[in-house]
Amino acid sequence: MSYTRIHRLLRIITLIQSDPGWTAKRLAEECAVDERTIFRDFNELEGVGIPYFFDPDTGGYRIGKDFFLPPVQLSPDEALALAVLCEQVAQSDQIAYLRPAWRAMAKVMAALPVSVRDEVAGLARATTIRTAASMPGDGHQDVYEQIRDAILDRTALVCRYESNSGESDAEEFDFEPYSLMFAMRAWYAIGFHAGRAGVRTLKLSRFAMIRPTHRPYQIPPTFSVDAHLGNAWRMIRGTPDHAVEIRFDAAFAQTVSDTRWHKTQEFEFHPDGSTTFRCTVSGLDEIVWWVLSHGPHCRVIKPPELAERIRQHAKDTLDLYAAPA
Repeated sequence: MSYTRIHRLLRIITLIQSDPGWTAKRLAEECAVDERTIFRDFNELEGVGIPYFFDPDTGGYRIGKDFFLPPVQLSPDEALALAVLCEQVAQSDQIAYLRPAWRAMAKVMAALPVSVRDEVAGLARATTIRTAASMPGDGHQDVYEQIRDAILDRTALVCRYESNSGESDAEEFDFEPYSLMFAMRAWYAIGFHAGRAGVRTLKLSRFAMIRPTHRPYQIPPTFSVDAHLGNAWRMIRGTPDHAVEIRFDAAFAQTVSDTRWHKTQEFEFHPDGSTTFRCTVSGLDEIVWWVLSHGPHCRVIKPPELAERIRQHAKDTLDLYAAPA
């Protein structure tokens, strides 16, 4: 069997493990072969004991959940990357629900040659990763697992959800999750909210109740997290799109320009050391707090709606501190 054939078989395994909607036609298009070749590849998989099957509910091929690929050969660089990420991010719960990744890496490390394992361990001790602190996920593990399983099985959920004020909405709604997303120190589920008749982003910690159903659903083939978020500043896409222009003084110009804040950002530097930040953002609810975080070191040039919101928040803050304690 040639390398290209092996590579294609591994590609097929990866695809149908990650998404149950892969048909023979889609696989053929992805691998640039005809469908007969894909069916011959399926015969090869069956011959080596890989438990694939056709799922009539999703219309695609799947692999049994309990199947695991045999260990692969990793270079020291590859093993180091996995070890550092798993030990410092997953084991320490900097991002909740990733401990299984650390346990998996422990098994991989045990199978590595001693020389590689020692080199990786030494390099890992000299590397530190710090993400923004997040709350422990233990209290919402069941929510994460049920949403994850619903995405894998393509079966809808019945939910209740807490509002921003912390009050639980007594009304139940059907939810069809499309994706799990970790952003801004917390996990979120993006999917179709039947009660709102649209795609919504819901924070896992705010689910007051979640119950699986047997009702199948399909994730739209055109859905992607990037397309859903559009030009949102972080994760809530508002309307309409605004052309934002903010002038940062010389004291903050270098600091602010060193970071990728938004995918559309541009900087224009001026002779006095200041810089103008420009971007196109969908809605102003999120960016207003970012602007406020820089205090007097920046001024909104446009849009006027953003400038007025900053001015009002600054006035409210001043009034708060002007009042007797």
